[in-house]
Amino acid sequence: MAEQSFSYEAKGRALIIHLPKELDHHNCKNLKHETDLLLSENYITKLVFDFSKTSFMDSSGIGILLNRYKQMERSSGTVAIYGADSRILRILAIGGVTKLVEHFESKEAAVAE
Repeated sequence: MAEQSFSYEAKGRALIIHLPKELDHHNCKNLKHETDLLLSENYITKLVFDFSKTSFMDSSGIGILLNRYKQMERSSGTVAIYGADSRILRILAIGGVTKLVEHFESKEAAVAE
């Protein structure tokens, strides 16, 4: 079975969320809970989602991204993604995420303010 947990990395006021191979309804509850805790305990102004290992995402993944976008927008923060392949980018485009969240090729570019 593939690794389905999330890992987190802080870079200044940015929180990088390294996503697993599959981002679906089974693990989105954990992502929401874990990021709720991290955002409440830290002063984060930018969320960066790392899709470099992700090959599958369903509507739950789109939902969590849109939810985090709205949450960060309310606090004048931003959201970025990087490492998404063409399939994931297509799913994000269909879900309207690419109109709201900027896509970068590298972690360094996504984290830069």
